[in-house]
Amino acid sequence: MFKRKIASLIEDYLRGPREKILVIKGARQIGKSFIVRETSKKAYPHYVEVNLQADFDGPRLFSPENIRTTSSFYLQLSALYGDDLGTRDDTVVFLDEIQVYPHLLTLFKALQAERRFTYIASGSLLGVTLKHTFIPMGAIDEVAMYPMDFEEFLWANHVGEEAISHVKDCFESLRPVEPALHDLFLSRFREFVLCGGLPDAVKALIEQKNVVAMRKVHADTYAYYKDDATKYDRQNKLKIERIYSLMASYMENKVKRIPVSQIEKDVRRTFDHYQDEFDYLVSSGIALAVKAVSDPRFPLVESSAKNLIKLYYNDVGILTNILYKTNINAVLNLDKGPNLGSAYETVAAMELIAHGHDLYYFDSKKVGEVDFLTNDYDSLSVLPIEIKSGNDQNNFRAIPKLVDPEGNYRLPKGYVFGNKNIVSKTGNLITLPIYMIMFF
Repeated sequence: MFKRKIASLIEDYLRGPREKILVIKGARQIGKSFIVRETSKKAYPHYVEVNLQADFDGPRLFSPENIRTTSSFYLQLSALYGDDLGTRDDTVVFLDEIQVYPHLLTLFKALQAERRFTYIASGSLLGVTLKHTFIPMGAIDEVAMYPMDFEEFLWANHVGEEAISHVKDCFESLRPVEPALHDLFLSRFREFVLCGGLPDAVKALIEQKNVVAMRKVHADTYAYYKDDATKYDRQNKLKIERIYSLMASYMENKVKRIPVSQIEKDVRRTFDHYQDEFDYLVSSGIALAVKAVSDPRFPLVESSAKNLIKLYYNDVGILTNILYKTNINAVLNLDKGPNLGSAYETVAAMELIAHGHDLYYFDSKKVGEVDFLTNDYDSLSVLPIEIKSGNDQNNFRAIPKLVDPEGNYRLPKGYVFGNKNIVSKTGNLITLPIYMIMFF
C-alpha cells in the first residue's frame, strides 16, 4: 500500500464529529477506492463497500426506482450486508462510484441526520455530477483527490523523511542541496516525469521494474478517460475526445492553447461553442486548467479570461507515454534527451493543483509569457512561476519584468525552477531546483 496524504484526512474525518458526509472526487485510476478501503478498515471494525457502478450494470438494487427514502436505503443495505452493519461509531459504509446514482446524493443530509452509520462516498465523474445535482446545504464535505504527487512518489521509492525534510529546509533557507543528494532527487524527479502518479503505473515501475506494464497503465487510462465521455454526453462525445486528443500536440507548441477552430476544423467556431466540453474535461478531473489573466495582480480571478485556457493532462505519465512510449532515455537522459518543457510544466501543474493552488498564466506581446501565476493570500499578492527543463535556466524574459521593483507590476517575488543545483535570490527572483516544486 502506497502512502497517500489524503489518508490522514480520511483518518481525521473518521475520528472526528462527522457532521457531514465525506465525498472524495477525482478521475479514475488515481487510487480513491483503495485508500478509502484500507484506511477505513484500519479505523473501524465494520466496513461495507457498495460499488454502485457494478449495481448499475447489474441488479440496480440502489436505483431511483428502488431507493426513494432513507428507509428503503437501509432495507437494501441490510439485505445485502446485514451481518457487517453495526453502529455509527463502528461501521463505515463506503458508497463507491456514487455519480451513477445522483439521487443518493440528495438523501445524504437525511442519512447523516439519522446517524445510523458513518458514510464516505467517492466518484470518478463526481465533479461533473455535483455541478448538475441538487444537494441539501451542509450535507457533504467535498474533497478533491489527484494522482500521486512527487513527494508521494518519493515515499513509494523509499526515500526517507529525513532526506525530504533536509531538502525542504534547503528550500526554506535558500541554500543549495549537497551534490549527491541533488543528483538523487533530480533522478527521481525524471523518473516521476516518466511514470507519473497513477498508483498502478508507479507499482509497475518501482516494484515490477516493467516499463511495458507501466505504459499499458497509461494507455489504458487514456482510453478509459475518453470512454467516460460517452457516459457523460453521447451527443458531444466526439468533440470531448477531439479536444482531449489535441492536448498533447499543442502542449509542445510555444502557444499551448488549443485553437477552437481546430476542434471541428471550423473557423467560425468560438470558445463558447465548446464551453461544456472544456468544463467536462476539467470537472471530471482528467485535465487541469490554467486560465489566462490580462493583469497579474491579486486576486487573479478578477482579470482571468474564461476563453483563454491551457489544458494539461492530470498525469504526466499519460503525456510522456503519448510522446515517447517505452523510450525511457528520452526522459531519463539529462544531456541528450528532447526538450521536456511540456512534461515539466505538467508536473508543476499537478503539484500546484494538488497543493490547493488555482492556476493562471500571463502572456503579453509586450512583456512575454509566464508559465504559472498563483495567488499568495498571506501577502495578498501574486507569485509568478517559471519552469525550465533545459540547461539554460536564464532563458526567460517576462518574469523579471513582473518582479522588477521599478517596473509596472512590482510583484514582491517570483520563482524559477530548473535542473541545476542553483538556490539563489537575485533581487526579487528566486532560482531553485525543479524537484523543490513539491514544497511550493
